[in-house]
Amino acid sequence: MQATIAERLRARTRQLGLNPPQLAAQAGVNRSYVYDILRGRSENPNLEKLDRIAEVLKVGRDWLRDGVGDVEGDEPALTNPDDVYVAVPYATVKPAMGGGATVEIEPDHGKPYHFQKSWITHGLRADPANLRIMHVVGDSMEPTLRDGDIVLVDMGRAVPTPPGVFVLHDGIGLVAKRLEHIPNSDPPVMHVISDNKTYSAYERTADEVNIVGRVRWFAREI
Repeated sequence: MQATIAERLRARTRQLGLNPPQLAAQAGVNRSYVYDILRGRSENPNLEKLDRIAEVLKVGRDWLRDGVGDVEGDEPALTNPDDVYVAVPYATVKPAMGGGATVEIEPDHGKPYHFQKSWITHGLRADPANLRIMHVVGDSMEPTLRDGDIVLVDMGRAVPTPPGVFVLHDGIGLVAKRLEHIPNSDPPVMHVISDNKTYSAYERTADEVNIVGRVRWFAREI
């Protein structure tokens, strides 16, 4: 579907770091003129005033009206990045693949990782608020996960059915392991497995394990 004059005006204003009042002041027009366009109330605005707006935005008037014409520099993205990407906070905790680290799962205030919202909501079917990025350490999950890998953990999925790789506190420390529920066990028991066969699997009851979340994605440097 073709973009509207409101969407082009909004995108270019955002690209140049201007807000509507600033744009109106620099163009010498009333704020209501700008807001009427942005709110879809004026699809055929006064052309003399639109020329002033276009001059401030360094675009041709025809580009604002129809999307065809001159744009100084790069043409702006017509979609708000906040509507396209999800910011997933990084947790400073590093789950161990072998030993264990006893820490709380709290987001760091550092730079988040960004993922396409459509993939998060439709691909993973995850709530962005439940996601954390972590680094793992150790070699007990090789070759699946290696020391230093980045993992995306879904804290909204804390039940090992179906089996999978989870970040969990096993009573000793925080670890990344493969979990498998043992059917018909009473009380419920989980098999805690390392993909690296030099490490022995072990069992924990459900009461002994605090599952932080399921690992849904990973990345590594090469």
